[in-house]
Amino acid sequence: MEMLLVDDDRHSREAVAWFLREQEHTVTECDHAEQALTKWKQADYPLILSDIQMPGMTGIDLAQAVTGQTDGWRTDVVLFTGYGDMKTAVAALRAGAYDYLLKPVDAQELAAIVQRVSEHQALLRENRELTENFAAQVQSATKNTEQELTRMRKLVAETVIGNVGVFSAGMRQVVELAQRFHTDRTLTVLIQGETGTGKEVVARIIHYGSTLKAPSGPLVELNCAAIPHNLFESELFGYEGGSFSGSLVRGQKGKLDAAAGGTLFLDEIAEMPPEMQAKLLRVLEAKEYYRVGGLKKIKADVRIICATNVDLEKRMETGLFRRDLYYRLKIGHVVIPPLRARREEIVPLAEMFLRDFAQSKKKRFAGISNEARLLLKQYDWPGNVRELRNAMEWAVFMYDDTELKPFHLEKAVCDCSGSYSGEKAADGAKERQVVLPLPDGGMSLKEYNDLIIQTVLAAHQGNQKATANYLGMSLRALCYRLEQMRNRNK
Repeated sequence: MEMLLVDDDRHSREAVAWFLREQEHTVTECDHAEQALTKWKQADYPLILSDIQMPGMTGIDLAQAVTGQTDGWRTDVVLFTGYGDMKTAVAALRAGAYDYLLKPVDAQELAAIVQRVSEHQALLRENRELTENFAAQVQSATKNTEQELTRMRKLVAETVIGNVGVFSAGMRQVVELAQRFHTDRTLTVLIQGETGTGKEVVARIIHYGSTLKAPSGPLVELNCAAIPHNLFESELFGYEGGSFSGSLVRGQKGKLDAAAGGTLFLDEIAEMPPEMQAKLLRVLEAKEYYRVGGLKKIKADVRIICATNVDLEKRMETGLFRRDLYYRLKIGHVVIPPLRARREEIVPLAEMFLRDFAQSKKKRFAGISNEARLLLKQYDWPGNVRELRNAMEWAVFMYDDTELKPFHLEKAVCDCSGSYSGEKAADGAKERQVVLPLPDGGMSLKEYNDLIIQTVLAAHQGNQKATANYLGMSLRALCYRLEQMRNRNK
């Protein structure tokens, strides 16, 4: 909360200011009442804490000057003095002071009265805003509700629950663990895994559970890497109207508000600014927060799920991630293995994606050839499931065939050199050995020649010029052969 602290005793003033700043309040210090009155006229201060006995204008004079203004309602004045007689206390209250404290100031009493002022000012301002803008508030609330319902329907429609490709024991354990976390909203969950492994899918399983029938509240997603550092606090906590230059008059809700009763999914949590990490930790521990420029504490009824593709322990060692926040987030922990560590899933996932895209794009693809299966399984898929899905979408978009073949993947699979080649050093040079699959059912010489071209092209990462040089043929001849192969497979 913004406040003015007025006291001509520098030591007393600095001690009180230190305590208030430790409570995360913003304190502007003044050594006389005239200076405080000037600052009050220039900015919004919900609270003035002032000594009574000061040279010139006293604290009682200051209280009368503030409360006598037409906008004096926006500030509560609390006076304190070393002269604790009833006559002075009555004079302070008659001057319009909100309350009265004795010096030396007791820390607990000060904290309690600041909390009461915070709640009082919040109620005053909310009541005034509702009174002056009742119709606009009703319209805004209605619009926000409609937007929230639309967003919820979209999120539910986009979720892949019910179509999650689980084809290995490792992923079954991940899904079962996520479904178990769904049953306890008090647990924070940290999901770790490489890019493209499906962290967002796991977060949705934690939120929605095994079905979409049980009420789960809203699922709100925030990518920490996509928010500028100077906007992070207002994006997460929201802000009150007029809190900063350019803010909306009516203020704006933050992601914590939007996720009330549901889940806030913080993706790329490692990119959260260090100062925001401390504030997030406070929310997790106290279960409450203030909006930017706000005076009223808001209860945080929200489940927090975080995801990252980096090693947070290394970030902690370099001071880029708070150790206490890491262990607070890691109460529930899910580690998703990369796709290369569960190769038995590659072909089943590819078949699932192929069928889905063929159906949506109205193509004929119904299966994957043995050669293409071998290519898919031997590739390391650094982009994991997302890269595999993109490869299937690209192949279905570019071609229309009944069976997926290696040449359909020549552009989508970006680095096949390690999949189909072995390299060994000899006299400082590297010799590449291309390994060709031999199907059990046999194949014609033409098909085998086609397979040679497809495999060498894949080994050269789709580079047609390098492939032509390797095969000892012109680039034009290679392009002609590739075109013939495509025509035969239509």
